Amino acid sequence: MSSILTNNSAMVALQTLKGINSDLAKTQSEISTGKSVASAKDNAAIWSVSKVMESDVKGFKAISESLSLGESTVAVARQGAETVTDLLTQVKGKIVAAQEENVDRSKIQTDIDQLTKQIGSVVDAAQFNGLNLLNGSSTDPVNVLSSLDRDSSGNVSRNEIEVGRQNLSVTTPTTAQDFGTTGLADAAAAEALIDSANSTTIHDNSAPIDGGTSNASVANNANEVITIGQVSEGDSFQIDLGNVPVNVAGGGTATGARTFEYVASATDGTADVAQNLTNQISSFFEAATGSSLNLSATVSDNQITITNGDSGTSNGNLEIGLRAQTGGTPGSSAASGGLGALQNLDVTSDAGATGALNAIEGLIQKSVDAAASFGSAEGRISTQSEFVSKLTDSLNSGIGSLVDANMEETSARLQALQVQQQLGTQSLSIANQAPQSILSLFR
Repeated sequence: MSSILTNNSAMVALQTLKGINSDLAKTQSEISTGKSVASAKDNAAIWSVSKVMESDVKGFKAISESLSLGESTVAVARQGAETVTDLLTQVKGKIVAAQEENVDRSKIQTDIDQLTKQIGSVVDAAQFNGLNLLNGSSTDPVNVLSSLDRDSSGNVSRNEIEVGRQNLSVTTPTTAQDFGTTGLADAAAAEALIDSANSTTIHDNSAPIDGGTSNASVANNANEVITIGQVSEGDSFQIDLGNVPVNVAGGGTATGARTFEYVASATDGTADVAQNLTNQISSFFEAATGSSLNLSATVSDNQITITNGDSGTSNGNLEIGLRAQTGGTPGSSAASGGLGALQNLDVTSDAGATGALNAIEGLIQKSVDAAASFGSAEGRISTQSEFVSKLTDSLNSGIGSLVDANMEETSARLQALQVQQQLGTQSLSIANQAPQSILSLFR
């Protein structure tokens, strides 16, 4: 049945053309925006996920900047600590030179003072944007924002890399130890603190150790074992070495003597005292005597063994004297550490040169540890920065796979829809002409 009121063919053609035009408009939108999901109405679920991920990307870009700032700050601190280590090594060289006989120790002390000032200058200058991790101005660690962690519930928490400050300040308050001046009740009481097999009497007062019969004589290829028996705060221990072949500036040796002292603190035990005295003696042997003499000092728990060469040497006898006193004051330093002990180095005397040699080893190790700590932190920050960069790229790629239009597919679809649009327009035109045929029935 034909009707001039209802044109079913035209309605079908019109609906088809509307659908084609709608798809064509969507395709053209994808081409112009480059996105298949440009707004929430395109796909609400995908759009919401992409927006959350985009916010994370912006956050990680800020984190990347934070990591760059933190890495630069730590790099400056590391370089400062490495420079301080080099300067301390130079100080050690000066101290070693002061162990020899026939050297101008006052000039060496002047060089040490100048190097100490240079270390202070380096520490004060090692700052980035006003933040100095070396000068001991604070003990609080520095936290570098490293990540934003999102859990499955959508909760976000921050993650940080903690960088510990290292105090290499040369102005950190320190005090040198003060050897006790209070004699013990008698030699037996002194022997309870420090004793050896061959010393007949342990000095128990402040009189000088004079190399008399109370001293032990250690022959070539022999050794002497010294035992630390008991320790209380303020107990003062002294080992005097005599008849030691000490290097002479310019070559050769001269017979010399050296005194090694340690005042125990409240936290020291017998092993601590033995270790400290051994360190002093070993450092002296290494710095001031020829390696061919094979003089050595070793420690085992609370016992110190001093060895006068071996079967390949022909050394003279070593003289060893021991003393114990009470009422001393242990050396102290700020709890946060620092290099303040540099201010107490004085190589103008035998005792000062020996103490400086022992102290410098600990200061160098402190500086090395600081540089190593900063190096580890810098490496971690660098690794995290690289990871954040890659993570940001991955997130951007993930967002793109969700919302970006496939341009090859969209281009092909556009061509097809344009053809369909043309055909739909012609189809509608034909359908609209159908009622015209009814006029022929009335002719």
